[in-house]
Amino acid sequence: MSAKTLMIQGTTSDAGKTTLVAALCRIYAKQGLKVAPFKPQNMALNSAVTPCGGEIGRAQAVQAQAANVELSVDFNPILLKPQSDKNAQVIIHGKVFSSMDAQDYHDYKTIAKNAVFESHSRLEETYQRIIVEGAGSPAEINLRAGDIANMGFAEQADCPVIIIADIDRGGVFAHLVGTLALLSKTEQARVVGFVINRFRGDIKLLESGLTWLEERTKKPVLGVIPYIHGLHIAAEDAVSNHQQVTKAKLKVIVPVTPRMSNHNDFDALSIHDEIDFQFVYASELKSTELPAADLVILAGSKNSRADLEFLKEQGWDKQIQKHLCYGGKVFGICGGYQMLGQTISDPHGIEGATGETTGLNLLPIRTILSSEKILENQQAILSIAGESIEVKGYEIHFGQSEHLLPLTPLLNINGMGQGAISEDQQIAGCYLHGIFDQARAIDALALWCEVTIENSQNLDEIQEQAIEKLADVCQQHMDLNKIEQILQQWRNS
Repeated sequence: MSAKTLMIQGTTSDAGKTTLVAALCRIYAKQGLKVAPFKPQNMALNSAVTPCGGEIGRAQAVQAQAANVELSVDFNPILLKPQSDKNAQVIIHGKVFSSMDAQDYHDYKTIAKNAVFESHSRLEETYQRIIVEGAGSPAEINLRAGDIANMGFAEQADCPVIIIADIDRGGVFAHLVGTLALLSKTEQARVVGFVINRFRGDIKLLESGLTWLEERTKKPVLGVIPYIHGLHIAAEDAVSNHQQVTKAKLKVIVPVTPRMSNHNDFDALSIHDEIDFQFVYASELKSTELPAADLVILAGSKNSRADLEFLKEQGWDKQIQKHLCYGGKVFGICGGYQMLGQTISDPHGIEGATGETTGLNLLPIRTILSSEKILENQQAILSIAGESIEVKGYEIHFGQSEHLLPLTPLLNINGMGQGAISEDQQIAGCYLHGIFDQARAIDALALWCEVTIENSQNLDEIQEQAIEKLADVCQQHMDLNKIEQILQQWRNS
């Protein structure tokens, strides 16, 4: 099979690389081509579990959905998950390799590069199109040596590159011209054109700028993608608040901690038209008071002990106790579930320094972290608010939590209880990510909070609608014929 590889790089993080790759994957899939997303190296705390029990970036899972293909560790061979400001867990081909600081990883890049090109070679044998997503910007001078995420990959793979920039941020022409100028001559030569993303207004007002850009760089503008309102597609790692709902029946808050992970657990909640959902940042609070809410959810964490200490430093532990005294509910997912217990022990230094941290003491459980990382897709029965609901999701965690007193399990997985709900029905938690991706689970969560809501949707359906809309817009506003011509002629030129 003769695979064609195309790489999308951006002038900045969040320029639109992830969504453009997803759009192209869907466009080519609808053309009947077998297409694969690929990100050589990803740094993100949002991840997904493949059928083989590997771990890849969440963005590549969404792109795989767009391509209509099953998840593979080859879609994201190197995943870096920050554990602190200077240290990250290194995951290679879906499995934990080690924890490294920046200098250690820099020295290890040669070995990491081998893993990247092993995956790319396997994809070339199976797929007709490989759409590659770069990381950040290719013009980061301090990261050029040994690069495997941007031009370092493109040069060795010998693939064409499209650079995308976000005009909504301002300075789009400076971003594009400046990025191109900072590349080497051979790198500049493989840039085959530009895409301008999130344009608002009359395209005629932009035409003089486009002409100037093409004359200045001798590179074509391959598309101007308009700002798409109401596009709900999973973000790579950025956490953003959504506009408050004016007629909300349920108020949900998630306190944001420094190592919060898998915040995509809340995507379906955050866009529900009857749920006022808010990520709460300590830096944005005028006092230590958490906003009044019906439900507080503690999210997953890449370093649950450190994030637990952060909660206490903000005084949020006391605020959560007050919230419970007023009849509010508290739910913990993965690391958040661990925080609800009496202790979290890390005898082997898996997430940082060895030791034990006192939990919030809201559930009689204790957690001991171990070196074995659990990575599993799960089918489960969720029992809450008198409802028993089939749900699916995935587990990503170190160690296990032990019940110290009899507790009612929140989930039944293959006949085994998992998670817990308190005797007074105010506190619940489990390890299952994605539990609220199902509409019926959202409805049951609201009932648990003594509220009835309607119009809930499965997240897969919301994502599918977004992918289709994105692909349609890109097909309308990009020169796909020119891109195909470039791909067909690239290795023959």
